[in-house]
Amino acid sequence: MPTKTLTIPTADGRADAFAAHPDRDGRHPGVLMYADAFGIRPVLREMARELAGHGYYVLVPNFFYRHGPTPVVELPEYIGEEARTAAVARLMPLIRTHTAERVLSDADAYLGFLTAQPEVAAGPVAVTGYCIGGLLALRTAAAHPGRVAAVAGFHGPVGADGPDMHRLVSRLTAQVHLGHAETDMTPETLGELNRALDAAGVDHTSEIYPGTVHGFTMSDTDAFSPSGLRLHWERLLPLLGRTLTHG
Repeated sequence: MPTKTLTIPTADGRADAFAAHPDRDGRHPGVLMYADAFGIRPVLREMARELAGHGYYVLVPNFFYRHGPTPVVELPEYIGEEARTAAVARLMPLIRTHTAERVLSDADAYLGFLTAQPEVAAGPVAVTGYCIGGLLALRTAAAHPGRVAAVAGFHGPVGADGPDMHRLVSRLTAQVHLGHAETDMTPETLGELNRALDAAGVDHTSEIYPGTVHGFTMSDTDAFSPSGLRLHWERLLPLLGRTLTHG
């Protein structure tokens, strides 16, 4: 599986990134993958490689590049409760400075870079994300309705946007899947979100994954749920398969 470490020019500097794509010749549909707040690390590289193995060119940018290259925050191989608490404390100031304006400016750069790669097929792309990356994925898709055909977010803080989330979903034209952790979304909040998606005419699935906590896709954390990760692939791969055209 070919992989690369790349540098993406942006309006505010240069973002380091990881990419993986199939080892067969030809051009492949592009997928922009936003990491969780802990950033690019072995588990994210493995997820990108696994997705690439299904026929996609996957680009994972370091969206905290303004604060330094990966790793922005040093992490242990396994992120337990104590390490998680310490890392989140260091990351919260970075998250607060990652404004909507920065998100959208970076998204322009990431999508332009992704679609310019010689291994990437012409046509629309998909965006997926984890934790805060799920929210970034939705914002990217909403800002680029003609370029993003599918968007998926997993254990993302989509309920935290309140009224802003309603405005966000009203701009979506991509097909959407949202996989929520039980600890992130109550049935009542899920119903409100899904009614907003319905009212906006968004083609979507949005559900709480049983028995999961925030971060359930990440196998290097104490939040990991093997069944949650499997369900994530069972939802993500069909979404990409029906929205992106393989050459």
